[in-house]
Amino acid sequence: MPFPENTPTPDDLPTLSASEIAALPVELLAILQREIDERLKRDKAAKTRFDAGLAVRYATRAAEERQAAGKDTGTVRFDDGDFTVVADLPKRVDWDQGRLADMVARIEEAGDDPAEYVDLAYKVPERKYAAWPEAIRHGFEPARTVRPGTLKVEIIAQGADQ
Repeated sequence: MPFPENTPTPDDLPTLSASEIAALPVELLAILQREIDERLKRDKAAKTRFDAGLAVRYATRAAEERQAAGKDTGTVRFDDGDFTVVADLPKRVDWDQGRLADMVARIEEAGDDPAEYVDLAYKVPERKYAAWPEAIRHGFEPARTVRPGTLKVEIIAQGADQ
C-alpha cells in the first residue's frame, strides 16, 4: 500500500515528538525502521572508510609531531593549508590482574590499605551467578541489584523470516 506524499521520512523524525512517531501506522514504522538501519549501516561504513583516509593522510605527520614533542601518545596539532589538524592517539593501559592481586595482597600483608593505591571492583557475570548453588546465590543476593536495560523494539512483517 503506497503512502501519501506527506508521510515522514527519516530526515523528518528529529522534528516529530515521540508521541507523533508512536501514532504512525505500523507499516510506516517498519519502513522507517528499515531505512534508518540501512542508513546507519551505510554511514558507519562511510565513517570507517573516511577515518582510514585521514589516517593514511596524517598518521605519519602526527607520529613525527609526537616524536618531536617527546610524546608516545596524546594530542598534537599541526597545520595543513588553512586548517589545523588535531591528531589524538589515546593512551590505553592494561593491567595484569594476577599481578595486581599479588600486589594488593602484599599491601595488605604490610598493614596498609590497598584502597589508597588501587580501585577495587568485583564483578559477577550473570552466567556464573545463575550456575551457582542456591545457598551461595542466597548469600550474594543482598549485593545484587537488577536494573532493566534499554527496550529494543524490532518490527517484523508477519510471515517474514526471523
